[in-house]
Amino acid sequence: MTERLQKVMARAGLGSRRTCESLILDGRVSVNGELVEIGHRVDPERDIIRVDGKRLEAPETLVYVLLNKPTGVVSSLRAQGNRETVRDLVDLPQRLYPVGRLDVQSEGLILLTNDGDLAHQLTHPRYGHEKEYRVMFDKTPNQSQLDAMRRGVVLPEGARTKPAKVWFEAPGKQRWVRIVLKEGRKRQIREMARVLGLHVRQLIRVRFGTIEIGELKPREWRNLTRAEVAQLASNPERTGDPAR
Repeated sequence: MTERLQKVMARAGLGSRRTCESLILDGRVSVNGELVEIGHRVDPERDIIRVDGKRLEAPETLVYVLLNKPTGVVSSLRAQGNRETVRDLVDLPQRLYPVGRLDVQSEGLILLTNDGDLAHQLTHPRYGHEKEYRVMFDKTPNQSQLDAMRRGVVLPEGARTKPAKVWFEAPGKQRWVRIVLKEGRKRQIREMARVLGLHVRQLIRVRFGTIEIGELKPREWRNLTRAEVAQLASNPERTGDPAR
């Protein structure tokens, strides 16, 4: 049985298929001693695949992890000073990569996987996976500020954010707001708040697509079920709070 080379590379943990295609285009991949082009088909059990001269290991078992990231932990693989990374918190042998990011001051749900194809789908704007956050501001947002977030906010660099779903979490907790986004601009909620004269005191991601953080405590993690992975891959629509 043969498969496309970039698919085999992605399954071996080298990144998304697009990343693997770039490696092939750059002339960094050989099969049985010869440089190949995109679309080349291989038998991973018989062919010798090398990337930068190093033989490609057998494809890893695909792993999907849900982690409750605490504040102060970096959501990347590269440490920053003495800070822990999300990878430090997950005791598994596979090469795992975070799906998207949460800034160091933020907390909550983050996914890690070695499935490059799914990671690409989950982070690509075209697929529009929803991400839901609990946000506490320094003061109660007024109606004008809420409506601005719902319509889209013009950021300092001139870009306008896409419309967001926004509602107060509960009566009596009007500094806590639920915000649902379908895009992933860097520090987006914090930047929207700053433009509108608000300051984020606490930001917790509680949902990514169909996956919810549930009862996981900070620093805890678990493997996703097969059903949860299938739901993420199928990208079903989620309407959020129907009353808002």
